Amino acid sequence: MLPPSSRDFVSLTLSESGSYTNSKQWRRQSCWRKWKQLSRLQRSLILFTLMLLLVCGIATSPTLIGHWRGEMLQKTIENEFICFFLWIALKQMFPVFLFLSAESRLEAVREAFRHAWKGYKNFAWGHDELKPISNSYGEWFGLGLTLIDALDTMWILGLNEEFAEAREWVARELSFDKNVDVNLFESTIRILGGLLSTYHLTGDSMFLEKAKDIGSRLMPAFNTVSKIPYSDVNIGKGTAHPPQWTSDSTVAEVTSIQLEFRELSRLTGDPKYKLAVMEVMKQVHKLDGKQDGLVPMFINTHNGLFTHQGIYTLGARADSYYEYLLKQWIQGGKTENELLDDYLLAVEGVKKNLLKKSTPSDLTFVGELSHGHFSPKMDHLVCFLPGTLALGAHYGLPADHMELAKQLMETCYQMYAQMETGLSPEIAHFNMHEGSTQDVDVKIADRHNLLRPETVESLFYMYRFTEDKKYQQWGWEILQNFNKYTRVPTGGYTSINNVRDPANPNPRDKMESFFLGETLKYFYLLFSNDPNLISLDKYIFNTEAHPLPIWPQSFFTTYYRSVCGPELK
Repeated sequence: MLPPSSRDFVSLTLSESGSYTNSKQWRRQSCWRKWKQLSRLQRSLILFTLMLLLVCGIATSPTLIGHWRGEMLQKTIENEFICFFLWIALKQMFPVFLFLSAESRLEAVREAFRHAWKGYKNFAWGHDELKPISNSYGEWFGLGLTLIDALDTMWILGLNEEFAEAREWVARELSFDKNVDVNLFESTIRILGGLLSTYHLTGDSMFLEKAKDIGSRLMPAFNTVSKIPYSDVNIGKGTAHPPQWTSDSTVAEVTSIQLEFRELSRLTGDPKYKLAVMEVMKQVHKLDGKQDGLVPMFINTHNGLFTHQGIYTLGARADSYYEYLLKQWIQGGKTENELLDDYLLAVEGVKKNLLKKSTPSDLTFVGELSHGHFSPKMDHLVCFLPGTLALGAHYGLPADHMELAKQLMETCYQMYAQMETGLSPEIAHFNMHEGSTQDVDVKIADRHNLLRPETVESLFYMYRFTEDKKYQQWGWEILQNFNKYTRVPTGGYTSINNVRDPANPNPRDKMESFFLGETLKYFYLLFSNDPNLISLDKYIFNTEAHPLPIWPQSFFTTYYRSVCGPELK
């Protein structure tokens, strides 16, 4: 008798939910996800190759050509087929650069601005924000935020008529003598920054006088024992206070007002503005509670210490702290080494603690750390980082900063490309588990898009420094999707609630002032091939995209050190 044959068994555990299936529908969805994860250039190359193979097959097929009578007719038909298919393939491969001139792309941005401005002018003139769905407006401070935020954008875009009417409103209607509480950070970056920038671009002293007015009215925020400013100021009464629910300010807010107040001191010759904001930087520099250069999100205005320690992010409440470390160093002529040291240490802290790779595409992303536990959560706000890293590399910082910038830029683009609308969510969670079929997960509460600028901002920096056309192409795709899903026929653009539902993106009825102040400005600069249009060797952008001049080193040496002392080395 033969011995019983041996048998091998494979044990499978199948979930009741049926999450795995090998159906044709599942395979089609998986292939579609992989196709969407490819860049536009990769998809175009594949399409071009397929088209070329098809053309060659048609051109060499004797059965098709044999039906045509006459050698001339045969060659004509062959040429028409070849030209037609090559045209289709090239149009897929180079949709921007062969079929749209640089001027056409710039005009598309101007047209988008005019459309947004039409809605603001018709339904929200002189108010803070347009509500484009209801054809009404919303107020935050009652100071015409959208109009002020958009001033330098109009000047850069060459929209002279729109700029003239906005200037008239600022000169005749804008008054800061109001009994109203404003947020120190938002008022500084949008209003003070916008007025200073417009003054520098136009030379119109009216804007400088308005900047002096609002700057002086914001100073009561610094009247604290700790020298860490309060978050809110009543610009009519000259009083300041923390929010009603806490005595804390966010670290980003108190460390992202320095570019503007430093410049105000330079223009006025009054050191009080600069001294106030640099005292904040000195306090934060020496505080305990950091981890490898990374800072917590909150700081107490009473005792000047970090609170809610152990949580580290480059997203909301901390993001622009890192941005302004580098930009202050550049603004001051690369002489304030304490700022540079803090920036370089923070970049290394990001690499050590927050940088991970996703599955399946190995996208590099920046997560968060909470009491030692890593979270693969990345805010859209973090997409400022590729541009900031590239800017630092341009100014002589380590070359690997640029390599990291390129990797993160790809990730930020994929946060758009992998969504059904082609628009990024406010927050993404990246998959890190083996077997994941898509890199990005989006929770229901995080699916909104606020028309934010950070990705377009970084695309601008990356194109300006590398001249790689793919960054312009990525930006063009994003602009087209803004037009498709957020443009409102009566004028304006609206934020949306759901980037994963192209059939019903669910408009939120709000156009943030930064869409005109930042997003469209960065689109325009991205599509321009002129490196001298707001040269990055002459200007530094504040965190609201308002360009301010880089100081000559002679100014820093003779004036700045005389009032700030030698401690900033």
